[in-house]
Amino acid sequence: MDHRDKGMAENQKAENQKDDTILRVDHVSMCFRMANDRVSSLKEMVTLMLRRKVQFNEFWALKDISFDVKRGEVLGLIGRNGAGKSTTLKIISGILKPTEGSVYRGGNIVPMLELGSGFDYDLTGHENIYLNGAILGYSREYLEEKYDDIVAFSELGDFINVPIRNYSSGMLMRLAFSIATVVDPEILIVDEILSVGDENFQKKSRARMMELMHGGTTVLFVSHDLKQIREMCNRVVWLEDHRVKMFGDTREVCDAYRL
Repeated sequence: MDHRDKGMAENQKAENQKDDTILRVDHVSMCFRMANDRVSSLKEMVTLMLRRKVQFNEFWALKDISFDVKRGEVLGLIGRNGAGKSTTLKIISGILKPTEGSVYRGGNIVPMLELGSGFDYDLTGHENIYLNGAILGYSREYLEEKYDDIVAFSELGDFINVPIRNYSSGMLMRLAFSIATVVDPEILIVDEILSVGDENFQKKSRARMMELMHGGTTVLFVSHDLKQIREMCNRVVWLEDHRVKMFGDTREVCDAYRL
């Protein structure tokens, strides 16, 4: 980065702080290159690549999308399957690097995209609390302070000392949700996970989400349920054909989306 680019980045950061923007997606595009040839093994792929005989197709999952999120805001993302919602969340979370554009993050992010993806199935629930918490950036001391709350919220009881390979999918989701939400994220990314566990746990998880939202946590929330979006979100981004179709007031965007 040269001095001019560095100066522009510093000016942008100062502007974001001034207008209380905690997250800004700025002209982001994402292109995936997919091999056009049928390759049966990694060895064959490497050989073809070395010979420069592999042909790739480009797939643009996102095209020049921009939006911002204010501190403490609940922002909804809507759109049909394949519109680019999950890719957007992965870029914001830092899982993917955009092909073009940039993302400003003004706080620590806890992504609840694929619950349990950071778990080691040979370890116990107890051990995975510390492992997954460390992946999310929390110290051991902080996790020790929150440990009893995490276990109590998960309702796993003595199963917390059992290797998680023996857990049902519902138990796994409850543990992952408990770790992600009992800690205090500044930015929480939620992708269609309010249906974890049984009916009672769903009610409890929804109440916890509402508590976080009302407590000042900034939330990005993806759902196909427009009723949930209307109830929980301040503003909404509508993605269609890998672009931002509409961005603004929740009622206006949801009404337009239904037309």
